[in-house]
Amino acid sequence: MEFSKIIAVSGKPGLFEILSQTKTGVIVRSLLDDKRMPITATHNVSLLENIAIFTYEEDVPLGDVFKNIAAKEDNKEAISHKESANKLTAYFAEVLPDYDDERVYTSNIKKVLQWYNILVKAGFDFSKLNKEVTTDEEE
Repeated sequence: MEFSKIIAVSGKPGLFEILSQTKTGVIVRSLLDDKRMPITATHNVSLLENIAIFTYEEDVPLGDVFKNIAAKEDNKEAISHKESANKLTAYFAEVLPDYDDERVYTSNIKKVLQWYNILVKAGFDFSKLNKEVTTDEEE
């Protein structure tokens, strides 16, 4: 499973792995239940490798944030995204100390932790995350 092929689709829970391309879109596999489905151009899709988190210096690619969480948790699951806002922000401050708390909302932190835990359950190897991640889309 390559990080460059993992997407989030608005309106659909979880994360998806791109399997192949069609004339009208892509065929994906859900990382939650292994079901395959077509995603067309009408869906709003975000590649995880294009997402970055605001910090006070520069935007940090989501892959780097995932690596920090994996290092802290020894490649095991992080805290639940359903924890209280105070616990989530305190945890995120440990993982990414200089994140911009005015532009990174609790809902963003919940999504990052939820995605991280989905990837852990799917058996993703965080040590293979590429350093050369682009930051075109910001969260």
